[in-house]
Amino acid sequence: MALKMRQSLAQLEREFWRETELDQRRREALRREAANRSRKRHYVRRQKRSSMRFWVLVTTLIATAVIVTVGMFVTLYYLLA
Repeated sequence: MALKMRQSLAQLEREFWRETELDQRRREALRREAANRSRKRHYVRRQKRSSMRFWVLVTTLIATAVIVTVGMFVTLYYLLA
C-alpha cells in the first residue's frame, strides 16, 4: 500500500509541475499576443494621425495659394483702375 501511495504522490507531483509549466507557457503566449495587439493599435493610430496631418497640410497650402492669388488680382485691379 505504501508503495502505491508513493507512486501516486510522485505522479501527482509530476502532474503538478507539468500543469505549472503549461500555465507559464499560456501566460507567456497571452502576454505576447497582448503586446502584439498593442503594437498593432499604436501603428494604426500613428498612420491615421499621419494621414490626417498630410491632408491638413495640403488643404492649408491650397488655401494659401488661393488667398495669395485672389489678393494679387484684387491689388492689380485697384492699381490699374
